[in-house]
Amino acid sequence: QVQLAESGGGLVQAGGSLRLSCAASGRTISTYTMGWFRQAPGKEREFVVAINWSGGSTYYADSVKGRFTISRDNAKNTVYLRMNSLEPSDSAVYYCVATSNRLSGSYALSRLQYYNYWGQGTQVTVSS
Repeated sequence: QVQLAESGGGLVQAGGSLRLSCAASGRTISTYTMGWFRQAPGKEREFVVAINWSGGSTYYADSVKGRFTISRDNAKNTVYLRMNSLEPSDSAVYYCVATSNRLSGSYALSRLQYYNYWGQGTQVTVSS
Protein backbone atom coordinates (compact mmCIF):
# COMPACT_ATOMS: atom_id res chain seq x y z
CA GLN A 1 0.00 0.00 0.00
CA VAL A 2 1.25 3.43 -1.00
CA GLN A 3 0.18 6.70 0.55
CA LEU A 4 0.68 9.91 -1.39
CA ALA A 5 0.75 13.38 0.10
CA GLU A 6 0.79 16.47 -2.10
CA SER A 7 2.02 19.86 -1.03
CA GLY A 8 3.01 23.17 -2.55
CA GLY A 9 -0.32 24.39 -3.81
CA GLY A 10 -1.46 27.94 -3.31
CA LEU A 11 -2.44 31.18 -4.94
CA VAL A 12 -0.33 32.63 -7.72
CA GLN A 13 -0.76 35.33 -10.34
CA ALA A 14 -1.09 34.46 -13.99
CA GLY A 15 2.33 34.05 -15.51
CA GLY A 16 3.79 32.92 -12.24
CA SER A 17 5.27 29.62 -11.17
CA LEU A 18 4.63 27.01 -8.56
CA ARG A 19 6.20 23.70 -7.62
CA LEU A 20 4.14 20.86 -6.26
CA SER A 21 5.61 17.97 -4.33
CA CYS A 22 4.27 14.47 -3.80
CA ALA A 23 5.79 12.50 -0.97
CA ALA A 24 5.12 8.78 -1.01
CA SER A 25 5.14 6.52 2.00
CA GLY A 26 4.35 2.93 2.82
CA ARG A 27 6.72 1.52 0.25
CA THR A 28 9.25 2.66 -2.27
CA ILE A 29 7.96 4.11 -5.52
CA SER A 30 11.22 3.55 -7.34
CA THR A 31 9.57 1.09 -9.72
CA TYR A 32 6.25 2.92 -10.02
CA THR A 33 4.89 5.07 -12.75
CA MET A 34 3.93 8.40 -11.21
CA GLY A 35 1.84 11.26 -12.42
CA TRP A 36 -0.48 14.16 -11.83
CA PHE A 37 -4.14 14.73 -12.57
CA ARG A 38 -6.18 17.83 -11.89
CA GLN A 39 -9.81 18.71 -11.44
CA ALA A 40 -11.40 22.13 -11.66
CA PRO A 41 -14.84 22.87 -10.19
CA GLY A 42 -17.57 21.51 -12.41
CA LYS A 43 -15.11 19.72 -14.65
CA GLU A 44 -13.96 16.15 -15.06
CA ARG A 45 -10.67 15.06 -13.64
CA GLU A 46 -8.05 15.33 -16.36
CA PHE A 47 -4.62 13.95 -17.00
CA VAL A 48 -1.69 16.32 -16.64
CA VAL A 49 1.53 14.33 -16.86
CA ALA A 50 3.14 10.99 -16.11
CA ILE A 51 6.71 9.82 -15.59
CA ASN A 52 8.08 6.32 -15.69
CA TRP A 53 10.09 4.63 -12.97
CA SER A 54 13.48 5.82 -14.16
CA GLY A 55 12.40 9.31 -15.10
CA GLY A 56 13.55 8.70 -18.64
CA SER A 57 10.10 8.85 -20.21
CA THR A 58 7.49 11.51 -19.66
CA TYR A 59 4.06 12.14 -21.14
CA TYR A 60 2.39 15.53 -20.98
CA ALA A 61 -1.10 16.65 -21.77
CA ASP A 62 -1.13 19.07 -24.67
CA SER A 63 -2.56 21.75 -22.42
CA VAL A 64 0.55 21.86 -20.23
CA LYS A 65 3.33 20.75 -22.55
CA GLY A 66 6.13 23.26 -22.57
CA ARG A 67 4.98 24.88 -19.34
CA PHE A 68 4.97 22.07 -16.79
CA THR A 69 7.82 19.76 -15.91
CA ILE A 70 7.59 16.55 -13.92
CA SER A 71 10.57 15.06 -12.15
CA ARG A 72 11.23 12.44 -9.54
CA ASP A 73 13.74 11.73 -6.84
CA ASN A 74 13.51 8.06 -6.04
CA ALA A 75 15.99 8.37 -3.20
CA LYS A 76 13.53 10.73 -1.51
CA ASN A 77 10.48 8.78 -2.66
CA THR A 78 9.13 12.02 -4.05
CA VAL A 79 7.88 13.40 -7.35
CA TYR A 80 7.58 17.04 -8.32
CA LEU A 81 5.59 19.14 -10.70
CA ARG A 82 7.11 22.45 -11.72
CA MET A 83 4.47 24.70 -13.22
CA ASN A 84 5.54 27.77 -15.16
CA SER A 85 3.58 30.39 -17.09
CA LEU A 86 0.49 29.57 -15.11
CA GLU A 87 -2.87 30.54 -16.49
CA PRO A 88 -6.26 30.89 -14.80
CA SER A 89 -7.35 27.75 -16.64
CA ASP A 90 -4.72 25.85 -14.67
CA SER A 91 -6.66 26.46 -11.46
CA ALA A 92 -7.67 23.11 -10.05
CA VAL A 93 -7.09 20.59 -7.34
CA TYR A 94 -3.97 18.69 -8.33
CA TYR A 95 -3.71 15.01 -7.47
CA CYS A 96 -0.59 12.92 -7.32
CA VAL A 97 -1.07 9.40 -8.67
CA ALA A 98 0.94 6.19 -8.75
CA THR A 99 0.77 2.70 -10.16
CA SER A 100 2.88 -0.41 -10.45
CA ASN A 101 1.13 -1.20 -13.72
CA ARG A 102 3.61 -2.01 -16.45
CA LEU A 103 1.52 -0.86 -19.39
CA SER A 104 3.12 1.75 -21.56
CA GLY A 105 1.99 4.37 -24.01
CA SER A 106 0.62 7.85 -23.60
CA TYR A 107 -2.99 6.78 -23.96
CA ALA A 108 -2.79 4.16 -21.23
CA LEU A 109 -0.98 6.50 -18.88
CA SER A 110 -3.56 9.25 -19.37
CA ARG A 111 -6.47 7.14 -18.12
CA LEU A 112 -7.83 7.47 -14.60
CA GLN A 113 -8.21 3.72 -14.35
CA TYR A 114 -4.52 3.12 -14.87
CA TYR A 115 -3.58 4.40 -11.42
CA ASN A 116 -4.03 2.52 -8.18
CA TYR A 117 -3.03 5.21 -5.71
CA TRP A 118 -4.20 8.77 -5.33
CA GLY A 119 -3.25 11.59 -3.04
CA GLN A 120 -5.73 13.87 -1.33
CA GLY A 121 -5.04 16.75 -3.67
CA THR A 122 -3.64 20.23 -3.31
CA GLN A 123 -5.38 23.39 -4.47
CA VAL A 124 -3.78 25.58 -7.10
CA THR A 125 -5.44 28.90 -7.84
CA VAL A 126 -4.20 31.21 -10.58
CA SER A 127 -5.58 34.73 -10.49
CA SER A 128 -6.14 37.28 -13.27
